[in-house]
Amino acid sequence: MSGDDTETGLPASFELAWGVRDRPAKGPKRGLSLDRIVAAAIDVADAEGIGGVSMGRVARELGASAMSLYRYLASKDELLALMVDGAFGGLDAVEPAEGTWRARLERWAEIELAAYRRFPWVLRIPVTGAPVMPHQLRFMEWGLRTLGSTGLAEHDKLSAVLLVTSFTRSFAMLSSDITAAFESADPTTARVMPRYGELIKKLTTRAEFPALHAVVDAGTFAEEEFDGLDHDFRFGLERVLDGIETLIDRQA
Repeated sequence: MSGDDTETGLPASFELAWGVRDRPAKGPKRGLSLDRIVAAAIDVADAEGIGGVSMGRVARELGASAMSLYRYLASKDELLALMVDGAFGGLDAVEPAEGTWRARLERWAEIELAAYRRFPWVLRIPVTGAPVMPHQLRFMEWGLRTLGSTGLAEHDKLSAVLLVTSFTRSFAMLSSDITAAFESADPTTARVMPRYGELIKKLTTRAEFPALHAVVDAGTFAEEEFDGLDHDFRFGLERVLDGIETLIDRQA
């Protein structure tokens, strides 16, 4: 699939993912393909984390040699980019197409958060530039469409989508780290987290930390089980959407 016939300047593997370049005519292993390589790399990341992914490890997963992968990929960095796109493509999600712009954009953010929770290793891959892969650009298209009837200028629509996705990714990273802490076998974490509010009261005085003590007194840290900070995600997303709504009303 291609929007025009010009050269993309993208790596060959990216063009192959877009379908604007033919796959290698012959490979050293029958049945090897870019899709199989990416799927195998995702399986490794799901099982071992992103640190377990290497060209050699993925090749072993496929029963092939590492050199055979280089017929399809020039580097591990290309593989990582394709894995991120594959993760978004692996979601069982449809475009938010009904409801107000706000409800649709909210649903869009929820889909992105679900992707990070399903594939938490994606968060450990640095963002190196604007998205150029098929599933990521389609997801961006969905986000922009949610704002189609708002009257916002096109650059403001893009900025709004960037704001929402930045919040969602940052929150997903925080949530992932805290989840890992709760699930870890580290004895310090196991001792501290369940009685965090109690610990604050022992370490601080109400006179010096009145606001923090008010939060503790309200039972904020008394939850018996960690819920992935779902309430905090909803609270933050609502405030972000409030700001976008204010901008829409002001320009209207």
